[in-house]
Amino acid sequence: MTSFEIQRVPFDKHAVRTWAKGDPRHRNWPVVYLLDGGRGGRPSGGLDDVYVGETLNAEARMLQHLDNDEKRQALSEIRVVLDDRYNKSVCLDLESHLIRLLAGDGAYRVLNRNDGITDSAYYDRELYRESFRQVFEQLRAEGVFTRSIPEIENSDLFKLSPYKALTTDQAIAVEDIVEGLLDDLRADTGELLIVQGEPGTGKTVVAIYLMKLLADIAASKPDDEPDADSIFSDFFTEGHRELLTDFRVGLVVPQQSLRKSIQRVFKRTPGLSPSQVLTPFDVGADDQPWDLLIVDEAHRLNQRANQPSGVQNRKFIDITTKLFGVDDITKTQLDWICARSRHQILMVDPEQSVRPADLPPELLRSLVDEAKGERRHYPLTSQLRVKAGEDYIGWVRSILRPGPPDPDAPPPALRTFEGYDLRFFDDLGEMHDAIRERDAEHGLARLVAGYAWEWKSRNDPTAYDIELDGRQLRWNTTATDWIASKTSIDEVGSIHTVQGYDLNYAGVIIGNDLQWDEDAQRLIVDRDSYFDKKGKENNPTLGKTYSDEDLLRYICNVYAVLMTRGIRGTYVYVRDRGLEAQLAKYFV
Repeated sequence: MTSFEIQRVPFDKHAVRTWAKGDPRHRNWPVVYLLDGGRGGRPSGGLDDVYVGETLNAEARMLQHLDNDEKRQALSEIRVVLDDRYNKSVCLDLESHLIRLLAGDGAYRVLNRNDGITDSAYYDRELYRESFRQVFEQLRAEGVFTRSIPEIENSDLFKLSPYKALTTDQAIAVEDIVEGLLDDLRADTGELLIVQGEPGTGKTVVAIYLMKLLADIAASKPDDEPDADSIFSDFFTEGHRELLTDFRVGLVVPQQSLRKSIQRVFKRTPGLSPSQVLTPFDVGADDQPWDLLIVDEAHRLNQRANQPSGVQNRKFIDITTKLFGVDDITKTQLDWICARSRHQILMVDPEQSVRPADLPPELLRSLVDEAKGERRHYPLTSQLRVKAGEDYIGWVRSILRPGPPDPDAPPPALRTFEGYDLRFFDDLGEMHDAIRERDAEHGLARLVAGYAWEWKSRNDPTAYDIELDGRQLRWNTTATDWIASKTSIDEVGSIHTVQGYDLNYAGVIIGNDLQWDEDAQRLIVDRDSYFDKKGKENNPTLGKTYSDEDLLRYICNVYAVLMTRGIRGTYVYVRDRGLEAQLAKYFV
């Protein structure tokens, strides 16, 4: 039984004053409201803009909005959610809930700032949140939403949205970073900051959140009503606005697929633009300097190495020469970024480096150590992706630890992770069937694999790449947004299509590139079974030859990344029988 109602009022001063006289709750009761264009929210001709708010005095707040020329011109209708059971905490939660879903729906632009999103506990929160679904469904029936909640929550627009409730360590990092940046701007100094975290700790979330927060501070006006519930409200002051006026900010994303997804989000976010989402080559070729460059997955930046195309090899030389006067082969893409920007923020996890062309591990360690020494290091520890708990990532990395056995290190333990669907399969067909079942139930269940099979279908669409246990499969047929593509459920994604993304369930195929040496009691690599040419290529320019030990580290990193994509569960199939027997010891 519903206890709420959604009242609709024209966005007009006379209509608001008339409406307010009809019920004392319109002037003195906690409510949540939406301001929209009144055209139903349909993509073909629906809402251009929408704004969500909460207030104790609906009449007064609506009249304040009507004093804003931009909102008065863009918006035409008010929807007020009224419920006798609501209190301030409930309204803050519902407001945040609707903002997140509206941003993820993707049919229009959300005009809110991102600094007021909350996720606080309060009395009977779960009971109230069940009623939120009813509010959502009525708004969807009215055309405000175009997709169901599961469809929205499974979308990249939702997962990569800047409208997030930050964890404690994320909020601390964002607050300290913005405060330090503003101090540096006052002192006219430049700094490099490191944000470090394992998979699922929200490095990309922090990067995108920072982009939106800085844009909102710069665009704020003296008469904007401050959000007293935001820990960032003190940043929205005139002095800070002036510091960020014409402040040029870019987000560097080395991976093509993730970059395209973030560009789609920025296209729908006021204050942000797809042109701010850059490749390292974009940064190097740009003639205009950047005030701040935020680099997501900075461990995937390249050192000098053979690029995927001759054009990029030429660009590497040209950019380095332009920036440093000579073709200095020791310069990396990180050097380009530092040369083209005054301030840098790097999102880093050295153990997600998966190719020899990536920044050298010793350079990453040096950057992290230096940032720690200068108190410019911000660790993220809260696990947001995998529902297996905080120690799942460490467990995965322990069972995939490269190198000779460490006599002083305890062996990996047989583990169960309560509430997490972790399974071991000895038949690929059965695992694929299970993944298809999970996809039908929850969506976003996919097969992924190490690059242990030739990509035959790239040149012959009729060919199959992986043929095991009576199952015939092909590699991903698209390099961008593969997870959401129509054919992905019957394909296999590689590290280059899933790094940085979430899945609900990941079915991980470990190929013959990774094997177990029973005599040495350690993991070994089969170089001939690894088909990523750039993943095992030597670097004659820098005089680097990559040994099997080097290759083993990259391959172990690949599988550790793949095994940490699944939010609800991870299924594992192992090709090498020796490794299968070894890893089976750690699965219940």
